[in-house]
Amino acid sequence: MLKPLSDRVVLKMVEAEETTSSGIILAGSAKEKPEVAEVIAVGPGGMVDGNLVEMNVKVGDKVITSKYSGTEVKYQGTEYVIVKVGDILAVVE
Repeated sequence: MLKPLSDRVVLKMVEAEETTSSGIILAGSAKEKPEVAEVIAVGPGGMVDGNLVEMNVKVGDKVITSKYSGTEVKYQGTEYVIVKVGDILAVVE
């Protein structure tokens, strides 16, 4: 399993809808990168660059991230994104 360090969070992106609200089916290239993700692992937080960072998310949370944030990695055949906790904009409830 991936274990993030410092203020990092491992996310698994949620698949984007393939059909628009008006019923139009989108081709693969027309879909935008999904912004909603599930939290898979959370780093310990603590002191980062002289500032105290609290980890406000937990494993299983659905979150919205900045559109082009993070580093994409493939681990054991699954794609993940590793982001700083500050790149998470909101928790979806």
